[in-house]
Amino acid sequence: MVARTTLSQTDQAIFDNKYFITMEIDDIEKLKESFHQKTWSETISNDTWEIFKVMSEMVEGFNKLTRIGPCVSIFGSARTDEFNKYYKLAEEIAYLLTKAGFGIITGGGRGIMEAANKGAHFAGGKSVGLNIALPFEQKPNPFIDSNKLLTFDYFYVRKTMFMRYSMGFVAMPGGFGTLDELTEAITLVQTHKMSKFPIVLVGKEYWEGLITWISKTVVSEHNISTGDLELFKVTDTAEETVRYIVDFYKQYALMPNF
Repeated sequence: MVARTTLSQTDQAIFDNKYFITMEIDDIEKLKESFHQKTWSETISNDTWEIFKVMSEMVEGFNKLTRIGPCVSIFGSARTDEFNKYYKLAEEIAYLLTKAGFGIITGGGRGIMEAANKGAHFAGGKSVGLNIALPFEQKPNPFIDSNKLLTFDYFYVRKTMFMRYSMGFVAMPGGFGTLDELTEAITLVQTHKMSKFPIVLVGKEYWEGLITWISKTVVSEHNISTGDLELFKVTDTAEETVRYIVDFYKQYALMPNF
C-alpha cells in the first residue's frame, strides 16, 4: 500500500484497473463455486466447522463484553481524517459521554472510530474496539484499551455484539457500513426485538437527504409509519447528543454506574 503513493496518475490508473479486474475474477470464481453441488464430506468439513468458528467468536465476545458495563456505540466512516470537523465532533461526543458515565464502543478502526476511542481514552473511561478482519486489513486504532479489543471474522457476530452491549447508538457521517449498523438498530427497535433506546444521527446537513427521502418517499409508500420517524433523533452538537442520551435514561431513573 505504501508503494502506491509513489505511482504517477497514469500508473495508478493502470494499477487500480488491474486490481478491480483481479477482484472481478475472484468474485466470478466464488460465484462458480457457490453453484457447485457440495458432497457430504465437503459439507461436514466446511459448513459444519464454520458453525464452531462462529460459536467461538460468540463465546469470546460474550465473555469479554458482559463485564464492561453500560456503553454507547459510536459509528462512522473509517476514511474521516483527523482534520475533519466530524472527527473532532466524534471525539468530543465520546469524551462527554465518558464523563457522563458511559463506556464507548466502536468498530475499532481509524477515522470516526479512532476519534471516539480517543475521546474515551483521554476522558479516562472504558474504550472498546470491535475490529473486523478484512481483505485489506483494518488495523485497530491505538486508543482502545488493550483488554477490550476483539477482532471478528464474521460481520454478523460483530454486529450482534454491538446490539447486545450498547445502551445507545450514535451514527456519525459514514458509508455503507454505518448505514448497515444504523438501520439494523432502528429495525430491531421498530420490530420490538430490542427495547427502545436512544439512536442519534449526528450532522443534520449530512443526514438531511436520507431523512427527507425516508419521510417523503418511504412513509408515503406506507413502507414505514410516521411514528417510526420518532425512533431516532438528529443532532448537530456534542452537547445536544449527550443530553438526549442522558435524559433518556434519567426519565427511567437509570444512570450508568461507572
